[in-house]
Amino acid sequence: MIHVLSSTPSILNQFIAEIRDAEIQRDKMRFRKNLERLGTIFASSISARLTYEMKEVITPLGIAVVPVLQEYPVLATILRAGLPFHQGLLHFFDKSDNAFISAFRKHHKDGSFSIHIEYASVTDIENKVVILSDTMLASGSSMVLAYRELISHGKPKHTHIAAVLASVEGLEYIKKHLDQQDITIWVGVIDEELTAQSYIVPGLGDAGDLAYGIKH
Repeated sequence: MIHVLSSTPSILNQFIAEIRDAEIQRDKMRFRKNLERLGTIFASSISARLTYEMKEVITPLGIAVVPVLQEYPVLATILRAGLPFHQGLLHFFDKSDNAFISAFRKHHKDGSFSIHIEYASVTDIENKVVILSDTMLASGSSMVLAYRELISHGKPKHTHIAAVLASVEGLEYIKKHLDQQDITIWVGVIDEELTAQSYIVPGLGDAGDLAYGIKH
């Protein structure tokens, strides 16, 4: 199942407009902050699909019975572009354990490239709900490799994949290569075009560079 959050009018669309805007992007702190804000919106939406239990809370005037999370999800992200978005998720799920996966592009002489997993720091995910996030879901290769790296450390109960921007091609790649029964996909907006270099168009550019500076 794929949820497209921009299909419902909300402040999310304002933040997406700002992270796309080439002029506003000049302010790295604002770019990161907008990704954090988007992370909180995604967290709120995903939280509606989690499991709750009733708890008695003692107030100054009595006892209130309220639904609380039965278990916090594990938050996993792909370094480095996913970090600000991940931080927004962490603002909501502040008791969550975290996992981090480093993926990089290896460029070849013919102009092509391949995706490789360089490093993974994974907490216990066995039979737990996992939210795997990245700012961009372009070709889908990084997300698929990151997911496979995660499940090499344990089998989650369910995985929510979250990305601010996604391409049609990337979503099709995920649907083709991952078990749809165990995965729910959440995206902010879907763009139609993907370049030969796997950049989403109109997209927003390189999210990692915009957040933290151009890498060499």
